Amino acid sequence: MHKAPETGSARCPGVVLLHGIARTSASLTRLERALQASGFATLNIDYASRSKPIAALADDIHPAIVSFAERDAPLHFVAHSMGGLVARAYIARHRPARLARVVMLGTPNSGSEVADLLQGFLPYRAFYGPAGLELTTTPATAPTTLPAIDYPVGVIAGSRFIDPVAGLFVLPKPNDGRVSVQSAMLAGMAQHIVVKASHTGLPRHAAAIAQTIAFLREGRFQSA
Repeated sequence: MHKAPETGSARCPGVVLLHGIARTSASLTRLERALQASGFATLNIDYASRSKPIAALADDIHPAIVSFAERDAPLHFVAHSMGGLVARAYIARHRPARLARVVMLGTPNSGSEVADLLQGFLPYRAFYGPAGLELTTTPATAPTTLPAIDYPVGVIAGSRFIDPVAGLFVLPKPNDGRVSVQSAMLAGMAQHIVVKASHTGLPRHAAAIAQTIAFLREGRFQSA
């Protein structure tokens, strides 16, 4: 796991950024820069998303977050796609003392029908690894097996897709091409909002970035 340099003073609210499966911290660069410009300190972590189950990934990122969480400031999490599940697992296993708010962008909180369709194919299993098999909607392995949340969560879902096969024929509508709006919802969440972005485009989408910052600051999204 690569730990990105921490940015921001010790008094700034901190934000841990977690990318999705088969992505890197670079996929969150635009979002990270916007957070920094808005007065947040950031820790953008690279982790081996395809090599281990979600719970083990949560343990892998713990040392970097422990160090970052020593700052005398609130600690937020902002996560894209499977990163939101890693955040949920991390908080359940290693809850920070100054935990504040969590924003999830396109997180398959109830799994993805795309994973259901592909889980039996060797190339999918080989590429996405153990965590990829945990992204299904099957109760035995689905993200619904994670503990219930008891902290403020804002959910941002996308409603545009690039892949017409998944978007039109595999996923319930509306969806972002990988995760349906319905699946992104999470019991106990504080609020949710839908933006016109694809799954991979969510962390770079101007409205999604603005809404992320609004939720971290105020605990609610901006009204349309």
